[in-house]
Amino acid sequence: MTRQQVRTADLSRPSGHFSQAIVSEARGRLVFVSGMTARGTDGSVVGPGDIEAQTRQVCDNLVRAMEAAGGSLDDIVRVDVYVRNMEHFEQIHKVRREYFNSPPPASTLVEVTKMVSPEMLIEINAIAVVE
Repeated sequence: MTRQQVRTADLSRPSGHFSQAIVSEARGRLVFVSGMTARGTDGSVVGPGDIEAQTRQVCDNLVRAMEAAGGSLDDIVRVDVYVRNMEHFEQIHKVRREYFNSPPPASTLVEVTKMVSPEMLIEINAIAVVE
């Protein structure tokens, strides 16, 4: 799938590892990935209190979901990221750079007061176009 990052002098430069907008020819299947959390395959929360460990687990879960759908992280065009603490912004984007190639997906990051488990620090859902 071809993705093109939209850039314009009329918008500020992204403050993290994301694109302001992505253009993707929608030839293929749309994949909607539900919110992935830092649960391991055994159901336990990985890395309690450690945002980098939890972000890696979330990204690993995204990889598994995308592979099961016949795609990869490179097919993801948009993510919504929910965090318990906005001060983790830099650490989250550090890990995202390890997983998402350029151009990175369009993204929204929102701080929330609670998650399904008090140990969880991050949740990411995604939309992908898989050819």
